[in-house]
Amino acid sequence: MQFSNSNTVSDIVLLGFQNLQSYRISFFLLLLIIYCVTVCANLLIILVVSSSRSLHSPMYFFLTQLSFSDILLSTTIVPNMLPIVLYEGNSVSFIGCLMQFYFFLASEMLECLLLTVMSYDRYQAICHPLHYTSVMTPTFCVKAVVLCWVMMIVAILPFSITMSYLWFCGPNVIDHFFCDLDPILELSCSDTFLMKIEDMILMIPFVLCPFTVIIMSYIYIIITILKIPSVTGRQKTFSTCSSHLVVVSLFYGSLIFIYLFPNTENIKKIFSIFYTVITPLLNPIIYSLNNRDIKLEFKKLKSKLLSALLMK
Repeated sequence: MQFSNSNTVSDIVLLGFQNLQSYRISFFLLLLIIYCVTVCANLLIILVVSSSRSLHSPMYFFLTQLSFSDILLSTTIVPNMLPIVLYEGNSVSFIGCLMQFYFFLASEMLECLLLTVMSYDRYQAICHPLHYTSVMTPTFCVKAVVLCWVMMIVAILPFSITMSYLWFCGPNVIDHFFCDLDPILELSCSDTFLMKIEDMILMIPFVLCPFTVIIMSYIYIIITILKIPSVTGRQKTFSTCSSHLVVVSLFYGSLIFIYLFPNTENIKKIFSIFYTVITPLLNPIIYSLNNRDIKLEFKKLKSKLLSALLMK
């Protein structure tokens, strides 16, 4: 990717949170703990699912992909956020700022698509249980994940090419804690109309369509659950998709609030923290706390590791 030689902006100053003052050390430590727990929790889910044959099913396969996406999102945002919080602002290179935005965009796109595939998996499991194994085959699951990655890469490529033709001549200050699209475009001296059109076009296959598919899936799921005669049967069936429903609500809820308050910086920062920092932390916790299989396999894995250590 080649950037215009006429660009005069070489560094970007991220202001972050200017009103933390005496709380910045506490906030820094909190973010550091959250990041470490997020990475460890998601890696633990990947390890538990990968090491257990009983968890080699479509739902858990997609869960490992979601955990990888959460690690990517958290690693893209939090390490760069830490010095911004500690020093009440920090500078990054212009290219580094753009790269952070591309990785952030990639992880968000991937998460949207994965949550959609997971909702389809729950739809098949609850609404068409007799055909589940014939539809959700290992080959289909792998193809679905590969398609998610291909769609994400194909979408980012033209987006990054268009961005490379923009002229950035100053200012170089962003009132945010990471390099998001709107703050970057505000720094450009070029006409950003095409970039905004591309952004709106990308909303269709990566936000609107996935959200519509998820909503439709859960409409059919709820209808199917309501047809179950026993209360115990309804509760047991609903429990199989409750974790995914909570994760979807957290992810899309924060995105919707950001678009409802696009010009309110403080509110935007708060909800940006929620879906870039908190959501990757909550996802593995939600799936672990509400899943007996994962908790059981985790205990087995822990016993195996302890036995191996004692043997030594």
